Amino acid sequence: DLLDSLLQELNPEPLKFRMAALAQDNFWFNKSQCDDAERLYFEKLSGAKVGGPESLSAQIARAREHIKNSLDCVDGLVSEDDMVLASKLSALELENKALKKVTDDLKSLIAKLESRVVALEGGKPAAAAPAAAAAADEEDDDVDLFGSEDEEESEEKKRITEERLKAYAEKKSKKPQIIAKTSVLLDVKPWDDETDMKEMLGAVKSVEMEGLVWGANKLIPIGYGINKLQVMCTVEDEKVSIEELQEKIEAFEDFVQSCDVAAMNKI
Repeated sequence: DLLDSLLQELNPEPLKFRMAALAQDNFWFNKSQCDDAERLYFEKLSGAKVGGPESLSAQIARAREHIKNSLDCVDGLVSEDDMVLASKLSALELENKALKKVTDDLKSLIAKLESRVVALEGGKPAAAAPAAAAAADEEDDDVDLFGSEDEEESEEKKRITEERLKAYAEKKSKKPQIIAKTSVLLDVKPWDDETDMKEMLGAVKSVEMEGLVWGANKLIPIGYGINKLQVMCTVEDEKVSIEELQEKIEAFEDFVQSCDVAAMNKI
C-alpha cells in the first residue's frame, strides 16, 4: 500500500494502466542460453573440442606448454642469427687479411719504383738503385736454399739493370728540350688622334729582350678619330716577363697612354 501510494504521488496515472503497459513489453529471458548454444555451434563448425568447462590445472598446464613452445621458437631464431653473424665476421676477417697482403705488396712495389725513378733521374740518387738491389738480394739469401746461385743471378741482374739505366739516361740526354712559348696580342692606346701611330709602332718594336720576337700589327679605330695599335709578339716563358714588357712599352709616355694584353695563347 505504501509503495502504491508513493507511485501514485510520482505519477498520478492509475496503477493498473501502468501494469498493462508493462505486460505489453517482450523480454528475452533465455539470452544467455542462446549465446551458449551459438558459441557451441561455431566451435563445432571450427573443429574445436566441445566439452565441459576445463579445470584450472588443465588451463595452467596448457598455458605453460604454450609459453615453452614460444621460448623454443625464439631461441631457434636467435641461434640462427648468431650463426649468420659469425659467418659474416669470418668472411670479413678473410677479406681483411687479403687486403692487407695486397697493400703490403703495393707498398713494396711503390718503394722499388721510387728507387728506380730516382736512379733514372741521374746524379747522386743513382747509388740508391744498387743499395735497393743489394737489400733485395740479402732478403733473397735469407729465404733461398742455394745461396751461391742466387748471388750469381743477382749480380747478373744488377749488371743488366745498370746497363739499361745508363742507356736510358743517354737517350734522355739526347732528347731535345721543349721550350715553352706564349703568343701575346697587345693593345697599345695613344693619347689622342694627333699621335703619330708610325712613330709609336717604331717605339714599341724598339723594345728588345732575349726570347722576344715581334710579329704582325694593325690599327683599329676606337672612336673620335682615334686608333689603337694591336701588335703581336712571341715570348719565351722562362726569359721574358709580360709585365716587364708592358712597363717598357708604357715608358714611351710621349706616344703611349696604356698597354694591355688583349689575348694570350700557349704555343
